[in-house]
Amino acid sequence: MDTITAEPTLKEQTLLDFALRNPHALQREINDRSLFDFLEWIWPAYSSQPFVANWHIKYLCKQLEKIAYRVGNREKKKNDLLINISPGTTKTALCSIIFPVWCWTKWHWMRFITCSYSSDLSLESAEYSRDLVKSHRFQALYPELQIKTDKDSKGNFKIVKTVPNVTNNSKKVKKEIVGGTRYSTSVGGTLTGFHADIIIWDDPLKPDESASLKKLETVNRWLDQTLPTRKTNKANSAIIGIMQRLNQNDPSGHILNKHKKKIKHVCLPGEIVHFKKFVKPQKLIKKYTADGLFDANRMDKDVLEELEADLGQYGYAGQIGQNPAPPGGGMFKVANFTVSAQVIDRRQIKKSVRYWDKAATTGAGAYTVGVKMHLLKNKFFLIEDVKRGQWSTEVRERIIKQTAIVDGTDVDVVIEQEGGSGGKESAEATIRNLAGFRVKAERPIGDKSKRADSYSVQVNNGTFILVSADWVERFKEEHELFPNGTYKDQVDAASGAFNFLIKKKEVKRIT
Repeated sequence: MDTITAEPTLKEQTLLDFALRNPHALQREINDRSLFDFLEWIWPAYSSQPFVANWHIKYLCKQLEKIAYRVGNREKKKNDLLINISPGTTKTALCSIIFPVWCWTKWHWMRFITCSYSSDLSLESAEYSRDLVKSHRFQALYPELQIKTDKDSKGNFKIVKTVPNVTNNSKKVKKEIVGGTRYSTSVGGTLTGFHADIIIWDDPLKPDESASLKKLETVNRWLDQTLPTRKTNKANSAIIGIMQRLNQNDPSGHILNKHKKKIKHVCLPGEIVHFKKFVKPQKLIKKYTADGLFDANRMDKDVLEELEADLGQYGYAGQIGQNPAPPGGGMFKVANFTVSAQVIDRRQIKKSVRYWDKAATTGAGAYTVGVKMHLLKNKFFLIEDVKRGQWSTEVRERIIKQTAIVDGTDVDVVIEQEGGSGGKESAEATIRNLAGFRVKAERPIGDKSKRADSYSVQVNNGTFILVSADWVERFKEEHELFPNGTYKDQVDAASGAFNFLIKKKEVKRIT
């Protein structure tokens, strides 16, 4: 039987004829409607490697489009965008290189500031964007968009748009309209005099610097205090951040802790066998393969195994899992903590200690922590209370004294003594402040991980009980991230308390 094909309608035929006669106009219309289609179309001008599509690219394109349309239409900002995703997933090509070019085809006036952890990396992305605008492929469709000849450096270039103009004598000439800009810098670099409608930071922190508390504070301070002041319009301009997770308090963690309600958070782990709960939005879980893979072409099982071997469990958990703690919890299997709301039977307590890890910093940096721990007669350990804060020296000493009074004289007090004369003087001052209590200073030996080793074994064996209270979740989180997390003070104080209890050291009452 012959197949009967319906004849095209007059409207369909008209559109088909127009498309055949004007292929550039048709492609422009397709590009105009979709960032993803523009990405596929412009790709040959960006890379000699074939474009590899995956569901995450289409999804990210939609999120970027929402930001662009809101800014382009001068609508009030609802949220900024934060994307956590593994390296090697076309994130920089899409977000930092091609996205601004697509925006200029629709809003030639749009201004961008882009930054990365190094100026070389930031300038490379900017150069790619500039070269795309200049490419034959782009110019064939968008000849009206050019790079301004006297503003054509890869770190700072300007877009101009030419439009037909009729003079008084009816002569048609081309008129140039000054358009948007792209200014690129490194994190920490100067931005004086520059403003943007959309600010993009892409990998603001090097993986090998993520363990440095000082570096984290510097980067986070710059993102907090410098970038927001560079917005063209505070009510309309947007900030887009893209990175793989590196540390509990990396820029992503820092921003989410401060601005959860003002951030659209997209988190796409490289696999969900171990990191399913970190996918955001959770509806995207159904996009992963049956084997829990994010992208079977870019990151199959063999690639993931190789990455885990190269990165180690902490690096893999952060950069691939988007959770800067290994799936098993590192040194501590926090699931083995028993949390109990039952009243403590004081008759079962064999020995007690409040161990203080002091910090003199006020409002930032390390915390002062005091862990109250009991050794029970059944050889289990119970942590009854944790005091934690960033206090001035005066406030800290007052809290230590008040806590000792509440704990009572049956609880030994141990003060961790830092190295040097300053640490010794600080410990001695606290001991004098605790006259009447059993108190001693203890100078720790070895690094924090080594001191926590015996303690972690007991935690992992399930011999630790935590009294249900507000401090428990924060306490467990620090243990889960240890030793890769930003803060280690609670672990340090707890391991100090444990080591004191099992060594049965005598503490003298200070009079």
